[in-house]
Amino acid sequence: MIEKKKIFKKEEKSVLVSVIQKDQTEAQVDEYLDELAFLAETAGAKTIKSFKQKLPHPDSRTFVGKGKLEEIKQYVALKDIDVVIFDDELSGSQITNIEKEVKCRVIDRSDLILDIFAARARTAQAKVQVELAQYQYILPRLKGMWSHLERQGAGIGSRGPGETEIETDRRIVKDKITLLRKRLQEIDKQAFTQRKDRGEFIRVALVGYTNVGKSTIMNLISKSEVFAENKLFATLDTTTRKVVFENTPFLLSDTVGFIRKLPHHLVESFKSTLDEVREADVLLHVVDISHDKYEDQIAVVNKTLQELKAFNKPVLTIFNKMDLYRQKYFDEWISDEVKQDIERDLKEKWIGLTNNNCVFVSAIEKQNIEELRTIILHKVRDMYQIKYPYKTVFF
Repeated sequence: MIEKKKIFKKEEKSVLVSVIQKDQTEAQVDEYLDELAFLAETAGAKTIKSFKQKLPHPDSRTFVGKGKLEEIKQYVALKDIDVVIFDDELSGSQITNIEKEVKCRVIDRSDLILDIFAARARTAQAKVQVELAQYQYILPRLKGMWSHLERQGAGIGSRGPGETEIETDRRIVKDKITLLRKRLQEIDKQAFTQRKDRGEFIRVALVGYTNVGKSTIMNLISKSEVFAENKLFATLDTTTRKVVFENTPFLLSDTVGFIRKLPHHLVESFKSTLDEVREADVLLHVVDISHDKYEDQIAVVNKTLQELKAFNKPVLTIFNKMDLYRQKYFDEWISDEVKQDIERDLKEKWIGLTNNNCVFVSAIEKQNIEELRTIILHKVRDMYQIKYPYKTVFF
């Protein structure tokens, strides 16, 4: 079992570290650090300070340069920092080398995301998926990190003749990965059977960047209570509800949010959860229009959908949080006429880019929800005409 030392038990003080590499701008790195701070907050850590360093490539021993590491070390001691969080993946030896210097815990972005996933997992499937991803994360980092494993029982933990500590640990982890994969295959089979038994319903899946309001929209559309809060990865387990609009039934699924630099082993582990996206007939892509970099977030989601081979489906883009957009960009000095012009230009831009497959709403304020329902209803009915035309006589 992986030692669960990294899940935050109380609000801990953290500092964030990032390297500005040659293919990145400082503004991009600032945005990544803002997101990392939000991830840290979601995990239960308070960010006290961020450190940045411009390097052509990260230092192979300590990721940052000697001078910057000394600066971080002094700050950690001065402010009694509990954890240092790096925005990029670290190797096992880098973690060990940095921890020796700064004298506190060191984790990277992937490890932080795994912690949040571990804390949020509710179903047996999600728990196995997270545990598998944790072991896949730790396997290449075993050198210098073998104390993260605890030996349980005489079976997989017993040492073979002539084996070193590292070889034993590698065998423990590989055995565990094999076992978890088998368990996940069994759970996946059951999940596939359940999905097959749902009958001839059109399937609709909510997708989008994390924390854009998918669960709030799910609650509005399905009138059910799905866990929704202003935290990253509030939804981890896929939730599916049967919804009926004007005698037209369909299945609506809320899925895990996407994020930049999502660890590849996490995507691999959550393939089965993302089957809801792959097997959907219609995708509702929710976007936080009030976010400064919402276009970048759209690109991340589209890239992830392409990787999942789920891109060639009917997509309705739902621009959510219009209330926050107005608060953020409209002040009292702007006339109503100018505000209307700005909104009209924004809408015309995206109507053109999405081929008129978009809608602008505020889920929290319940603004424009009727239009959203009408558009979804038309899309669902169109899909019934294609997939199950004999059922359309009923609606």
